Amino acid sequence: MKKITLSFVFLALFAVAGFAQKRGNTTPKRGTTNNAAANNKVTPTKTQEPVKADTVKKTNPVKPKAKPKDGYAIERELRDTASEKAFLAVIKDEDVIFTKRVWRDIDLRDTINGVLDFPKSRLIEVLLNHVKLGELTAYRAVDSLLVEDDAFNFPLDTTSALQAAYGTVNIENRKEGTVKSVRGEFNPALFLKFRIKEDWVFDGKRGVFEPRIIGLAPLKFNEKSKEWQPIFWIYYDDARDILATKRLFNSLNDSSPLSMDDFFVHRLFSSHIVKETNAGNYKVRDLITDPRQRLLESERIKRKMADFEQGLWEY
Repeated sequence: MKKITLSFVFLALFAVAGFAQKRGNTTPKRGTTNNAAANNKVTPTKTQEPVKADTVKKTNPVKPKAKPKDGYAIERELRDTASEKAFLAVIKDEDVIFTKRVWRDIDLRDTINGVLDFPKSRLIEVLLNHVKLGELTAYRAVDSLLVEDDAFNFPLDTTSALQAAYGTVNIENRKEGTVKSVRGEFNPALFLKFRIKEDWVFDGKRGVFEPRIIGLAPLKFNEKSKEWQPIFWIYYDDARDILATKRLFNSLNDSSPLSMDDFFVHRLFSSHIVKETNAGNYKVRDLITDPRQRLLESERIKRKMADFEQGLWEY
């Protein structure tokens, strides 16, 4: 009986000691933190710096797409590129049977001729820019006696040609009592007319009666004489290579490029004749004062040349 009692006592002591040891292991010590609590704390994340583009490896580079075709009209880049001159058959001197020289005025206020005055395709700016670059030669429109001369006898230097186009402005110095003339500013609105000199030639070898433009002149209104007068003349054959690279708006066909050379050679302009060769070298306005009668006289000269061409083929 005593042995059984001692056994119960030892078991009770053993149980109490085990319980005390287990409780001591679960109680946290001073100055220490629970590992589980520390592990459960959320640590703040640092903001991620952007990765530089240079360090990124392109695994699947995107292939650049071709520019979509902008419809069926010709691309603008193609319209603005250079082109060849309009075709003109060569007329030999020995094949010329008949010629008639006339002078025509082209008014840019006419709807048909307005394409020569668009901001991106002004004929006057083209001529002046290439005269300034020395690629075109301007010839004086009057001789030493101030008589109109369109035979390309007197070439102008660049300064004189630009001054004739820009005009002069008088600046008065009151302190010194002097007046100085300087070149004015360019104003495209002053150049609303152009004059062309052309020969109608009958080529006996080909049996064709057709025009050939000889010269081109911008006109400026003279306040004193109340007339449109040429400021200089340009030899048209020298200007053709340049005019062939200058594009115009083609109102009839967006897919057909049109150059300034095409505009003149293919006779797409509207004009009226102001002079034909005559014994007194008179202009139409010198003979006829009524503006309406001048236009009728211009049409009469046109009809006369057309009748001559028709008469060549009568049997």
